[in-house]
Amino acid sequence: MTTAQTEGLIGMLIVLAILVLLVTPAVIGIVRDRRMDRQIKAAQQHRGTSRRLARTV
Repeated sequence: MTTAQTEGLIGMLIVLAILVLLVTPAVIGIVRDRRMDRQIKAAQQHRGTSRRLARTV
């Protein structure tokens, strides 16, 4: 490899690393939101089930 090729490779790796650093917080936020949505949905289902049971008693 020539010096120019090595510099080009290093530059691409640095750009890729910066891209990963910028995208990571967004991905973490999406995962957290989906987890909260699942928890809310489960709580709503549990609440609906307990209301139905209270009506039948």
